Amino acid sequence: MGLQLIPPGINLDFVGKRHFFVALSTVINLAAILLLLFVGLNYGVDFAGGSLIQVKFDKATNGDQIRKALTSMDVGEITVQDFGAVNLNQFLVRFEKVKNIGSLGKRVEEALNESYGASNHAEVLRVETVGAKVGRDLRLDGFMAVAFATVFMGIYIAIRFRNVSWSFGAGAVIALIHDVLVVTGALVLSRLQFDLTTLAGLLTVIGYSVHDTIIVSDRIREDAAQRRRESLESVMNRAINETLSRTLLTSGTVLVVLLALLVLGGPILRPFAFTLFIGIITGTYSSIYIAGPVVLYWEKGHGANRGAASRAA
Repeated sequence: MGLQLIPPGINLDFVGKRHFFVALSTVINLAAILLLLFVGLNYGVDFAGGSLIQVKFDKATNGDQIRKALTSMDVGEITVQDFGAVNLNQFLVRFEKVKNIGSLGKRVEEALNESYGASNHAEVLRVETVGAKVGRDLRLDGFMAVAFATVFMGIYIAIRFRNVSWSFGAGAVIALIHDVLVVTGALVLSRLQFDLTTLAGLLTVIGYSVHDTIIVSDRIREDAAQRRRESLESVMNRAINETLSRTLLTSGTVLVVLLALLVLGGPILRPFAFTLFIGIITGTYSSIYIAGPVVLYWEKGHGANRGAASRAA
């Protein structure tokens, strides 16, 4: 018999602790909403508009010196951020408004080299520009994509598990909203850029969370058909324990890869890897402590008994 991560027959009381974890998740979600309202995401050029330039210097410098060297260009507020390791001497320079976009890279390079002189040569490596209106449209489209993905995933689960209970769809939607709020709250706190790549990571989190929820729900449906006399709470707790080993193995291996990307992937991949890293953790958590409790609250609130909730096809 091979080595097993979780001993067979384990019976941890996940469902019994649902009240505490639902309360904890509610506090975290409210905090995430407040952060989004009063602090906001650090939108990248994709969503905020403007221009972004990656600059490399021969020697070390700092953001204050770069901003001072570019003040003569009259391009509005300038934001400078370190890019990569310190010894790379690379920076991301962001401009809010630029009149002549076509020659921006050349003008920035000339202004920097004129200010620094031959002692520290500057080279522009890339230039990205997005108009303000395009940025707003992309931001709206991105939020709509997240909303539609969340709702239609919930509808799919509700239809798939209708022979057990329609409440599984509600549980899935609330769990997905929980995951999105936790991830966006973490992005606000980390101040990592929220751009199209990060949005792709957020949509991936939604897909992963639904996949995990389906695995647990499938086992609940199977157990409900075999144990009709047990309470829904007991069946649900048994199903979570039976899928626990698979959940930990799958999530654990993914997290190891994402951790490697966070540490070694560099600044371009870091927001994407961070989004997935937090999302995998909260997606696994919500499949156990959010989706299931919502089903139980729903069934008890509508006066459903165990027999009516567990008629599987």
